[in-house]
Amino acid sequence: MTIDTSTMISITEANQNFSKVTKVVDEHGMAVILKNNIPRYLVIDFSRAEKEKVASSEDEQIASLLWKNRRLCGNI
Repeated sequence: MTIDTSTMISITEANQNFSKVTKVVDEHGMAVILKNNIPRYLVIDFSRAEKEKVASSEDEQIASLLWKNRRLCGNI
């Protein structure tokens, strides 16, 4: 995952000013909260979460089909 540096917020700042986190999410679709300068938490727009859920579900269906038909796919 590529992280835009303008979406990074320290956990201290997030605790003190959560409205800043929500503004970043509104502007960029997500915010990355750092703990000890390491990305630790991801806050995303709810509509984006729904899209990710649909994509994940489709990926799971494809993986399931491949598993069920592994003999046809060269025993992957």
